[in-house]
Amino acid sequence: MLKQITGKLKKNGRMKKEILINIEPLETRVAVLDEGKLDNFHIEREDDNRIVGSIFKGKIQNLEDGLQAAFVDIGMKKNAFIHYWDMIPEDAARLAEQEGARRNSGRRRKFSPGEMAKKFPIGSEIIVQVTKDAIGTKGPRVSANLSVPGRFLVMMPGTGLKGISKKIDDTKERNRLKKILARLPIPENVGIIVRTAGSGTRKTSFVRDARTLIEIWKEIDDGIKNKPAPCCLYSEPKLAERVVRDYLTEDIDRVFVDNKQTYEMIRSMIAKYSRRSRNWVQMYGGEEPIFDYFDVEKQIESIFRRKVWLKSGAYLIFDETEALVAVDVNTGRHKGGKNAEESILAVNIEAADEVARQMRLRNIGGLLIIDFIDMKTKRDQNTVYKTLKDALKKDKARTNVLPISQLGLLEMTRQRYEESVYTSTYVECDYCGGRGRVKSSLTMSVELQRRLSAALRKDKGAHNMKITVNPTVLDRLRREDEETLIAMEQKFHGHLTFVSDPHFHMEEFTITNEETKKVIYSSVENDK
Repeated sequence: MLKQITGKLKKNGRMKKEILINIEPLETRVAVLDEGKLDNFHIEREDDNRIVGSIFKGKIQNLEDGLQAAFVDIGMKKNAFIHYWDMIPEDAARLAEQEGARRNSGRRRKFSPGEMAKKFPIGSEIIVQVTKDAIGTKGPRVSANLSVPGRFLVMMPGTGLKGISKKIDDTKERNRLKKILARLPIPENVGIIVRTAGSGTRKTSFVRDARTLIEIWKEIDDGIKNKPAPCCLYSEPKLAERVVRDYLTEDIDRVFVDNKQTYEMIRSMIAKYSRRSRNWVQMYGGEEPIFDYFDVEKQIESIFRRKVWLKSGAYLIFDETEALVAVDVNTGRHKGGKNAEESILAVNIEAADEVARQMRLRNIGGLLIIDFIDMKTKRDQNTVYKTLKDALKKDKARTNVLPISQLGLLEMTRQRYEESVYTSTYVECDYCGGRGRVKSSLTMSVELQRRLSAALRKDKGAHNMKITVNPTVLDRLRREDEETLIAMEQKFHGHLTFVSDPHFHMEEFTITNEETKKVIYSSVENDK
């Protein structure tokens, strides 16, 4: 049955878009396919404490006028960080960008010293929503501008705005939606925005969605009045439910789920809005794992690779650091053509599309620097810049892209809600310390001789020294540096004994005075 379904790739003259949901005891994975190609990927672990989108009742811990920010106790290990301009809910009109829940990125006014302390004294309560998860040593980022997304609507408590997503540009449809919004039973202090998914949706579906959101707001409001701070007032649903809520639009043809309980939950969830749409959800019961059957597993592997090959033979290099992500475009095996400039442009255009896709798949954010292959003309640079901008329109995260600079670099930012897939999946290597490299045996020989020479000069009465090293380093000392070490013995009138210890790290060694049994130098202690 599955082969018959997936075999018919085209629907109404276009290629298929599908959602695959893989449920396992410790992990849930979701893949969004466009024409069989992985277009979006999400992963959630059972022990993940994801709080993005959650609403908390917190307490102001301290105010930092220099930073123009405050720290709020929301009941987590680390206090949440909030900018002063996010502590006071903004005018609703400034929130009505794209899904009605995004801040204006313009210049903010600066609060004078003590001004915020009058409005929010230390210990006072504040209702905030997490906009960015705790990453590394930083606590979560929060805002007092609240928004709760539904299937077709976004609810914004504390505002009276009623609006429509800018992505719905059909005038006739916008007029129809305005009439529906005007008749929805929304409380006065709650704003509502129609999401992109609401285009073409019937009034009854909006009514059901609004009813669900109002019930959520009643629970939040009850918690605000009755629960002691700090506490959580609202949490986002699990990954499978979030993906169906945010991705299931008319252009999705099928949703395949490999877990019976999740399958029933999703069908029940969709049936609240459209009985017809629940037929899009199908139970996968094949013998092969669902991601293997749809040839997704191999595509996921590219997310964790440093090098990503392109069809043309060129390749990308991704280097993720704490501060930024560097992307390097290389020609690789690309043969090129008669016109070098056209070949370079073609590679850069292909790279721009793939970089946008990899950003979504890897969930990388913050500052990104892309080093495209050098282009001589401004026209070609603008073509690549526009290609990347167009490719980023599919991205749900907010991005800001600057034109290619005189150095041939493109700078951009991508909104970062949480850690990247790579960071959340991998742990730092205990052996190399996360560098991906260790010092060579030659480097260790030079370093050891330097420390040994210093020890012999300092302790002139020590004639016998024992040096313990990694076996690989000892092999180097015996094969290539023996004469140098003999010369050192003669110069300082000492005796050196070298031993190996397989438990020693490649970069670890100790120098011991054999007469006093005292460790003169330890590379491990010195690194602490």
